[in-house]
Amino acid sequence: QVTLVESGGGLVQSGGSLRLSCSASGSIIRFNDMGWYRQAPGKQRELVAEITKDGTTNYADFVKGRFTISADNAEKTMYLQMNSLKPDDTAVYSCNAEFLIDSDGTTWWGWGQGTQVTVSS
Repeated sequence: QVTLVESGGGLVQSGGSLRLSCSASGSIIRFNDMGWYRQAPGKQRELVAEITKDGTTNYADFVKGRFTISADNAEKTMYLQMNSLKPDDTAVYSCNAEFLIDSDGTTWWGWGQGTQVTVSS
């Protein structure tokens, strides 16, 4: 059984920074793909950033240059450094990941519970 737990959300003023963490627990060999998504009230969930096992990253246009995604396989943790935050960044941020959990190629895919980020103007 694998679980994902996000942390690091909170209230910050416009222009401020936060660092989100997504920690995995369980028997994991390595991650294949990990990503951060967000959902604001009344809006659909949207991709913020993603990272693959070879380190390739992809960012939504609305966060390029402001957010940085990274992952530490040894620590089983993914991070999202968010700088120059804007009120429009207010949302519940959730991590999503696929892990290799067995040498036979078995994978696990799932979501964390989410963490609230609120940016005041």
